[in-house]
Amino acid sequence: MSHAIHDSRYSWLRLAITLIIATVANVGMWAVIVVMPAIETQFNAGRAEAAMPYTLAMIGFALGNFWMGQLVDRLGVTKALIGAAILSATSYLLATLAPNIVMLSIAHLLLGLGASIGFGPLIADISHWFMKRRGIAVGLVASGNYLSGAIWPTLLSGILARDGWQQVYLTLAAITLLVVIPLSLLLRRQVPAEAHSTAASAAQINARSVGISPRALQYILGLAGISCCVAMSMPQVHIVSYCVGLGYGPTVGAEMLSLMLFGGVISRVISGLVADQLGGVLTVLIGSVLQCLALFLFLPYDGMVSLYLISLLFGLSQGGIVPGYALVVREYMPPKEAGARVGFVMMMTIMGMALGGWMSGWIYDVTGNYQLAFVNGILWNGLNIGILLFLLSRSRAHRQEVLA
Repeated sequence: MSHAIHDSRYSWLRLAITLIIATVANVGMWAVIVVMPAIETQFNAGRAEAAMPYTLAMIGFALGNFWMGQLVDRLGVTKALIGAAILSATSYLLATLAPNIVMLSIAHLLLGLGASIGFGPLIADISHWFMKRRGIAVGLVASGNYLSGAIWPTLLSGILARDGWQQVYLTLAAITLLVVIPLSLLLRRQVPAEAHSTAASAAQINARSVGISPRALQYILGLAGISCCVAMSMPQVHIVSYCVGLGYGPTVGAEMLSLMLFGGVISRVISGLVADQLGGVLTVLIGSVLQCLALFLFLPYDGMVSLYLISLLFGLSQGGIVPGYALVVREYMPPKEAGARVGFVMMMTIMGMALGGWMSGWIYDVTGNYQLAFVNGILWNGLNIGILLFLLSRSRAHRQEVLA
C-alpha cells in the first residue's frame, strides 16, 4: 500500500535537492583524510596520532547521525539543516586556529557533528517520500556521501598544494553556508499523516514476518554495522597514507580515494535498484561478501596500477552496504521513528569507521606496514557476513513456522 505522495514528481524533485545538499554537507567527513599527511608533518605526529582528528570527526559524525535524526523527527529537516550548516562552518574555522593536535581533534569532533546531517538524517527524510522506489531513492541520497568524498578533494587539491590545508577548510566553510542553508528552505514541506499510516502498516507486516522485535533488530543491525565498517575503513581512511608510504605520493593516493568513492556511488545506485527487488538484508549480504573479496586483493598486490584497479573494485563492491541497513530499518520499523532508528544504525556504522581508522593506524605503528591491518579488516568483515546470514535464516525459519 502507498499514498499518492509516494514516488510522486515532488518526491523526485525533493530527492534532487537532497542529493545536492548531501554532496556539500558530507565533505567534512572526507577533507581530513586528504590533509592527514600535511597534519602529520605540521604537528610532527605519528600515524595513529595523525589519524585522531579523523577518528574524532567520525565519532562526532556517528553521534550526530543519532542526535540529528532525532531533531529531524521533532523539528523537521529544514531547521536541523540550518543548525548543522552553521556548526560545520564554525568547526572548519576552529580547526584552522588549532595550536596542537588535541585542539584540532576537538574541532573535528564538532565538524563531524555538523556534517552528520548529510547522511542518516537525510536518508531517513527521503525514505518517507518513496515506497516502490525507496531503494533507489535511499541509494542516491546515500551516494551524496561518496560523491562528496570523490569530488571535493580533487577540486580543492590545487588550494591544498598552493595555500595549505587551512585555506581548504576556510573555503569549505563558505561553500557550506552558501549552499546548504538556501537549499534547506526548499524542503519545508511535510509528509501527510495518512502517508505515514500506510507506511506503518507495511512495516508491521514485515516485522511480524522476521520474528524479531524492532529494538532487538536495531541492536543486531548496529553490531553488523560496526563490523562491516571496521573492514571498510582500512582502504578508505588510509589509502592516501598507504600510497605515501609506498612512495607514490599523496596525489596518487587522493586519486585512488576518488576512484574508490566514485565506484561507491555506482554501487549505491545499483544496490538501490537491487534492494527494490530483493530487499535490504539480502542486498547488504551481497555487498558484504564482495567487499571481503576485494579486501583480499590488497594483500598480494601493491603496484600502482594494481592499486588503482583494486580501489575501483573495492568501491564497486561495498557502496551499497551502509544504505542497505537504512532500508532494513524502514522495512521493519515504524516510520515516525525513522530518524532516530536510522540514525542509531548509521551511528554504529560510523563508529565502526572510527574504530577501524584508529586500529589500522595503530597496527601500522606497531608493525611498520599495513598487511595485518588488511587482515584485521577481513576478520571483521567475516563477523558481518555471519550476522547477516543469521538474519536471513531467522527470517526464513519464522516464515516456515507461520506457513506451517
